[in-house]
Amino acid sequence: MRFDHSSGQYLDREGARIYFETTGESSGRTVVLLHGGLGSLKDFNSFLGFLPPEFRYVGIDFRGHGRSTIGHEPLRYALYQKDVNAVVRHIGAESFSLVGFSDGGIVGYRIAAAPGSRVDALFTLGAQWRLEADDPSREMLGGLTAPMWEEMFPESVAHYREVNPKPDFGKLVGEVVALWTDESPEGYPRESVAQILTPTLIARGDDDPLFSMDEALLLRDRIPGAGFFNIPFAGHDAFEDAPELFAAALSDFLRNPRKRQSEE
Repeated sequence: MRFDHSSGQYLDREGARIYFETTGESSGRTVVLLHGGLGSLKDFNSFLGFLPPEFRYVGIDFRGHGRSTIGHEPLRYALYQKDVNAVVRHIGAESFSLVGFSDGGIVGYRIAAAPGSRVDALFTLGAQWRLEADDPSREMLGGLTAPMWEEMFPESVAHYREVNPKPDFGKLVGEVVALWTDESPEGYPRESVAQILTPTLIARGDDDPLFSMDEALLLRDRIPGAGFFNIPFAGHDAFEDAPELFAAALSDFLRNPRKRQSEE
């Protein structure tokens, strides 16, 4: 199972074209995968092959990322949320599990916390739920530039320029930095995470500089019955540092979504 950026479809959404792909068992339960900022659905290929084959996996490129166009609206987590919900409706999924990395997990919190949520299991990795004024990651997130990112991830940027219909990496980075530092109600879910009632597993790499252990445990205590998985010897993108360990935990949770027994 792989995402290939060639076999998917587009959904037109309020000035943007949202690209998505499916793999796995077409009649299986739907699992939506949401990538991190400045990434794409292809980032999940490092562990997709280790996941159970009986599910239908749906990868979505956020606006401006991968093969999706950026549109005319400022990027906001609330806008990503609407796009994801539109894709889920389009493919006819009455309920679905959601796997979100970083920005994808932030969007996942928003979707799962919304009234009438159809998320039946939520798994997040390295996904902040708020950005406090004194959070040490604020300076790192707010100070990113396009040349800095391209120096760190040249192959990823080259792929973006190859596949995106209207590539403008400088604009995308500017929009994403504004997204990361957005303090409006359309940004981080903050205390609304307490409204998440679906089984939830929060994961982080032990060396993640963006999502601290303290913040992860505070989040776990705010989501009723949520579990926590700290991945040793791994950083922010732990699914690349420890793909088999990450996939084993995710596979178990997808097959048996549950809450902590002490809080059921």
